This record gives sequence, C-alpha cells and structure tokens, in this order.
Amino acid sequence: MGFLEINDTTGQGIFDVLVKELKNLGLDIDNIKGQGYDNGSNMKGKHQGVQKKLLDINPRAFYSACGCHSLNLTLCDMAKTCGKANDFFRIIQRIYTTFAKSTKKWQILKDNITGLTLKSVSYTRWESRVDSVKAIRFQCANIREALLQASDSDTDPLTRSEAKGLANNELGEYEFLVSVVIWYDLLYAVNLVSKELQSQDMLIDVAIEKVQGLISFFNQYRETGFSNALEAATEIALDMDIGTSFRKKRKIKRKRHFDENPDDSNDATESVEELFRREYFIPIVDQTISSLTTRFEQYQGYKKDFGFLFTSDALRSLDNKSLKSSCQHLGAVLKRDGQSDIDADDLYVELIFLQDFIP
Repeated sequence: MGFLEINDTTGQGIFDVLVKELKNLGLDIDNIKGQGYDNGSNMKGKHQGVQKKLLDINPRAFYSACGCHSLNLTLCDMAKTCGKANDFFRIIQRIYTTFAKSTKKWQILKDNITGLTLKSVSYTRWESRVDSVKAIRFQCANIREALLQASDSDTDPLTRSEAKGLANNELGEYEFLVSVVIWYDLLYAVNLVSKELQSQDMLIDVAIEKVQGLISFFNQYRETGFSNALEAATEIALDMDIGTSFRKKRKIKRKRHFDENPDDSNDATESVEELFRREYFIPIVDQTISSLTTRFEQYQGYKKDFGFLFTSDALRSLDNKSLKSSCQHLGAVLKRDGQSDIDADDLYVELIFLQDFIP
C-alpha cells in the first residue's frame, strides 16, 4: 500500500497511472475482479471515467461506487430541489454565524441550550447539517431567546439587526418551523443509514437491504410525513407563543380570457399550506426517492447476478432448477472471450452439497 503522485487528474490520466503501477508490481490487469471509487466524474464517468476505461479492458472488474458518498450526493440533490431548500440552509448558516462571531455571543448560546450545539453548514460533511438542524429542532425556543439576548447585548447596528431579524422573522415563522421538522426527519434517516454503511463488517446484501429500507421509509413519509411535521411544528410554535399557520401570500390574479367561465375550477384558491406541501415538501421527498433509486440501482444489478450467494438463507431458498439457472447466469456474467472464471456445472454441484451442510 502506498501513495502515488498524480498530475493529470482526468480519467485517462489516473487510468494511465493505474496501468503503469500494476505493471511495476507485476500484476495482471485481467485479474482485477472489482473496483471501487467515489462518484467523481473522472472516476465514475460512464464514458471517460477510470471505471469505464478499466471495464473496456477487463469487463469482469465490477465497479461499485462508495455507498456513503452516494448518500452524501443524495442529500446534495435534495438541497438543490428548489430555491426554498437552499434558503433553508442559508438561514441555518446565518444562525450559526451570528453566534460564532465572538466568544461572548457563543457563551450566550451555551447559556441557553443544553446537550446540543449549532454547527457550521458543511458542503462535504452532511452530518454537521444533521447536528445543526437537530439543535434547532429540539431547542428552537432557547436558540430564539439566545438570538434576542445577543441582539440586546451587541453595539453594532448590523449585528443587532441580523440577530433580531432571525429571531423574529425566521424562527418566529411557522413555515420555517415546519421546514426544520421536515429536514430533520429527512437528514436523520439518511444519516442513520450512512453510519451503518460505514461499519467495518458491512456486506453488500445488508447495504442493499438498508438502502431499500430507506427508500421505503421515504415512500411512506411522502404520504404521512407532512401531516406529522405540521403537528410537531405546531407543538414547537405553541411553546414559543407564535402563530400556528402559514402566512398568506398575496394572490396574483391572472387575466381571464373572454371565453372562460368565472366559476372555472382553475380559479379555485389553493391554501398556503397545500401550496407549501405541493411546491416544497413533495418535490424534496420525490427527489430523494429518485436520487436514491438512481444512485443505488447498480447494487440491484449485482444482487441479480450474485444474490443467491449473498447469504446461506438465499442459497437454501433455491430449488435445484433455480439454483442451476443462477449458476449458469453467473457463468455467463463472468465469461470473456469464450472463457469464464467459473465452471457453472461444477459450481452447481458444489452448491447442491453445500445446501445440506450450511446452518
């Protein structure tokens, strides 16, 4: 194991270094059976990435993207869903920055909250976002009070205005509280799976199960999460003695065409709450489901090819016909230039006997 200096970080440049180093070590590139990198375009790229260039030479060097990095990118996809999502994390950062400007203000924050603290919004470590949202989710009233105290104790007009504005406008708005609850639920669920995928004994079948479970959670959350978030946000709002409804937006009237009926359903007013659900909540959750499905679809392909070997239960569940079919399919997957890494018939016979011995 060692480190190599790379000057050309394109897919071709990195691949050339890889090939050269394999030759120096006396290793046959055709013996590579797997490759794993992050999701950078120079590594993962479907046309010019390292994984594609290696697969062009050795189709049996199966590529798998880093699961944790894929989850991190899923979170990035979520945050880019709409302008309001980006604005939310900007507000979180503004709250943190207000207290981080001086030790005096940070002490005010510490005096008002217990157990949790704010953290800067990181674009690479999404766990920090979970922690920051968690602090506001469960100690919103205390953080708001700390902002008001910071405003009263500061002599700089701009700093006073920023702290007071955050306390009264953002943390004093029901819509923001609903966003806090929603984002905490989403971030917590993804972060939980991310930590599990980082365990040293993680296996691909378990990883597939965890990701599928996460997708199922979000499908269910799409149906029930919004109403639950409203209930939780209402409890927070009542504790903070602020309103428990969305602020009404000014309705922009559309000029009616001469042949339209004044009673057309198109003119039916949509509640601000439903508008928030349709334009904010649903797009974020749908983007999450889509991103998870797309970024981890490769795992499903490997499950199709190797799944019958993942666990003893999977192997025992197959009858002789299904087992033989799975062995033949795997033999075809591992075949190149008429030669396969395995003899499908021999593997079938071995597994028939193994089924009787494994616990």
